[in-house]
Amino acid sequence: MAGNGNKKEPVLLSGGNPQIAKADGDEPVQEYISAMPGWKRDAGKRLDELIEKTVPEVRKAVRWNSPFYGVEGQGWFISFHCFTKYIKITFLNGSSLDPPPPVESKHEEVRYFHIYEEDEFDEEQMADWIAQASDIPGEDLF
Repeated sequence: MAGNGNKKEPVLLSGGNPQIAKADGDEPVQEYISAMPGWKRDAGKRLDELIEKTVPEVRKAVRWNSPFYGVEGQGWFISFHCFTKYIKITFLNGSSLDPPPPVESKHEEVRYFHIYEEDEFDEEQMADWIAQASDIPGEDLF
């Protein structure tokens, strides 16, 4: 009897965010992106590719049901998370970026950028923020 083994599809949590176990590396991040619902999957792929292109030595992991990206020895600098109507991109050192991403956080250093379905986000600006953020020591939350 052929099948796909014991591999289960990830559960989608509130807002359609994939529930992915804490793990290091590209594989769990790709599992998260593949489980992102609807239009968010393509946006997640574009974002992941842009981060890899901008920071070739990027380190990846899934924590708290979100992909995190960092630089070895410097900590994490960006993550993202699915909500019902948008994807929240978290710049962990966003207040140090020029210009800072537009959405404030209750944490002084953190700034957000939201991607909605109808948005065509500015890849040049996003790549600039990613490059800046990867050069600043980030959060080593793990």
